[in-house]
Amino acid sequence: MNRSAPIPWKLRTLSEEENEEIRKASTQMVKGGQRIQETKPEVYMAKIAVASVVFPDLKDADLQKSYGVLGAEALLKKMLRAGEYATLLGKVQELNGFDREFDDLVEEVKN
Repeated sequence: MNRSAPIPWKLRTLSEEENEEIRKASTQMVKGGQRIQETKPEVYMAKIAVASVVFPDLKDADLQKSYGVLGAEALLKKMLRAGEYATLLGKVQELNGFDREFDDLVEEVKN
């Protein structure tokens, strides 16, 4: 397989308000004796990744068309190999503070 040189991606952090909106968009009602809300982790993480990627513009219709997909999440999964996607998710989690333990945050606030 002949791959061209990698293009640097640009990422941004998300506010908690944006995170809440994404969580709500990733939650569905599940029936099982009683109706409960369930957040799909894979959907949530894909939406967090898309919202954190500034460049390339995953919402660009021409870019989506060039990969033969419709939608930013589908484009992201089509553009990257499995390991690259996992690496991106890890960077996005780290950038947005999801890799830190609550106790570490408490200690940081104390200092």
